[in-house]
Amino acid sequence: MVVIGLTGGIGSGKSEAARILEQLGAVVVNADRVGHATYRSGTSTWHAIVQAFGLEVVGHGGEIDRRRLGAIVFGDPGRLKRLNEIVWPAIRQALEARIARERHDDSSAAIVIEAAVLLEAGWDDLVDEVWVVDAPEPEVQSRLVARGMSREDVRARSQFQLSRDERNGRAQVLIRNDTDLKGLEVAIRKAWDGRLEKRRR
Repeated sequence: MVVIGLTGGIGSGKSEAARILEQLGAVVVNADRVGHATYRSGTSTWHAIVQAFGLEVVGHGGEIDRRRLGAIVFGDPGRLKRLNEIVWPAIRQALEARIARERHDDSSAAIVIEAAVLLEAGWDDLVDEVWVVDAPEPEVQSRLVARGMSREDVRARSQFQLSRDERNGRAQVLIRNDTDLKGLEVAIRKAWDGRLEKRRR
């Protein structure tokens, strides 16, 4: 079984790429969803977040309100760094456990760790190879604005990620998402067939 780390900048088409890989037979693990589970009410991570940011980040039902938390940390590099110091190790531990389970079951050709911050968090050492989905900046901006984000929000979120050149430079497989959904699917299928065939040799 090969473990693929799938990443890309905001608006690059990473989630669509993950969906296509799942259709091809990969087990896809979304790091964001894993992260949400790590700070459910009552967990040690929940307590650490509340201690760091106050009860104002707790919503109805006692769970962390991610919208409130995001409003506090985005735009404040120091607070975002503190949140990452709390959450990233917990997510890493959960990802390690999930990868170990999948390797033990060995029922799929590949497991895909879909993570926007795969490289920033240093989780790339958990995977066999890094796949980066890349799209031109003007197209990314257009997609995100069409989803209701302002250009200022796009710039604010992008500044906390690696630059496009640095991210692309760390890819073992670079997926260009610069045409349409069909083009993305063709590129991923080609990469999937090529990498798995290489590993069978």
